[in-house]
Amino acid sequence: MRCGLKLRLRAKTQVCVEQSLIFRNNTPYPTETVTDSSGQTRLFCVQLNDSKLNYFQQPQEVTESNFPVLLEQYGGPSFVSPSQPMPPPSAFYRVGDPIQTYFVASSVVSTLRQPVGMGASRLCVDSNPAGFLESKSTSCTRTFTNLSSSCTTDPALDAASYYRDFTVLKTPLNMTVTQSMQVKVTPLVQPEAPQMQGSTCHNIVSEVIYNIEFNGTHGIRNVSVQFKVTNISEAWGSSLQQHFTLHFWSRTPSPTLPRSGNPGYITGAPLLALQKGVPRHVTVLKGQGDGICSQSLKHTVLFGMNVRTSCKLSISQGMEDGNCSYLQDQLYQALQEVSSPQGLAITGNADPAQPGDWTDILTKNCSMQAGVCASCCVVPVSLEIQVLWAKVGLLSNPQAQVLGARYSYQCRSLQSFNVSVVPLTTLVTFIDLTEWPEHPRGQPTPYWKLPFDFFFPFKVALSRGVACHGGLPGALVVSLAVWSIVSF
Repeated sequence: MRCGLKLRLRAKTQVCVEQSLIFRNNTPYPTETVTDSSGQTRLFCVQLNDSKLNYFQQPQEVTESNFPVLLEQYGGPSFVSPSQPMPPPSAFYRVGDPIQTYFVASSVVSTLRQPVGMGASRLCVDSNPAGFLESKSTSCTRTFTNLSSSCTTDPALDAASYYRDFTVLKTPLNMTVTQSMQVKVTPLVQPEAPQMQGSTCHNIVSEVIYNIEFNGTHGIRNVSVQFKVTNISEAWGSSLQQHFTLHFWSRTPSPTLPRSGNPGYITGAPLLALQKGVPRHVTVLKGQGDGICSQSLKHTVLFGMNVRTSCKLSISQGMEDGNCSYLQDQLYQALQEVSSPQGLAITGNADPAQPGDWTDILTKNCSMQAGVCASCCVVPVSLEIQVLWAKVGLLSNPQAQVLGARYSYQCRSLQSFNVSVVPLTTLVTFIDLTEWPEHPRGQPTPYWKLPFDFFFPFKVALSRGVACHGGLPGALVVSLAVWSIVSF
């Protein structure tokens, strides 16, 4: 303080300390080293209170009166491009466009989210938008500082937060949201809310699967969601691995399909069917990892390969009590994919415009009157597809062709209409009816003519059976012939 007082009397804008306390000087302010009045202590002083020297300046206030002067002094051309007008919103979703959602209670438009993992620890980032027609799966890790509190308060753990209180917009928002633009997100099976029991949190979401049905430029038609839940204990740690999947599909088949043969079918190629005048692949039910029938993923039937699939179909919660016909329609649609095909392609390159390239399908439905009780509901639980085929054409290059097919349903009676899942089975069998022609008759045995016996004249000439009067001349002639040949 004594040093500071002396310096303050000498230079009020300085603060000083003993130089021995300063190891390095990195201040941008002006400094100097001085000696006190006794000449023994060296002081390190920093100059203060100079706004120009300590890089602090009070910005000048711009007013209406001084603006022209400042404009003339500092004004100049600008290199900032003018803001471009926002393009009008598209009438339909394009590939990669964020899928818009609408919260009815707050009238807020947002986007459907698909969380992703970021960083080395793959922590969940919930702000990632889901892109239209981008079917993909992501995974991330959620951490909890207090599982007891997060179990019931964290919306990412509650299945309801992934479908409740919002709808999906069929097409991008143009002006205002109307009721016809909104598509409700339907859960296939609604899980219970998370709850804490002891040190374990029950019914927390571990996987979310969105199945989004679209119809070209007409937008999104239907959105369903299914969940997988798990339990986590505080003793197991404070993190959870979550998976998120988006799958886009359409009921409208593609107008063109690759050939399954030319002309005959190739073993292992998709079996072709005609549905509403458009060719498509024959598919059957396909189960997921939990055994539930997938609404969007189907198993493609391959020519010549028998297949059997089984899964459990989740019945919609909106089914009314005692509505047997509704349950029957749901099961028939699940087994035959909404509408039964009109016919199967006879060859692998069948033309949809040629009726002769397609064969009819015989369908055997269940008898809805059959049952063991009046209150029972007879529902289809199994579909067997039999495909008759044969090889035709040349023996050197036979071609596989379909001769006919039969769809046969098996049913059983249900005592109660209120069921949540029904086990279904599909069976596809290929029956070969090829009739091979008889083998051709054996070829005639070739007759090989043996060469002339060279020693036959000698045998005749030397035979004792020859008469005496003719034996000597004949032997002489033969001897001369042999001698002439040997000498030659």
